[in-house]
Amino acid sequence: MGIIVPRFQFTAVARNRLRRRLREILRREALASLPAVDLVVRANRSTYSAAFTVLRAELTSVVSRLT
Repeated sequence: MGIIVPRFQFTAVARNRLRRRLREILRREALASLPAVDLVVRANRSTYSAAFTVLRAELTSVVSRLT
């Protein structure tokens, strides 16, 4: 699993927080339903301000389309 979080003029604290949130969502919900695959997630600018529930809904819908 790879998570790409570009700078977009955000601080390191904001980037690391987003990276931790995405990793936790993928660990808890998405990776359990996938077969053994390599997965790369790239965050866009609007991801920084999204709520955790919105991130979870988006990632689970994308992963469900992969299965």
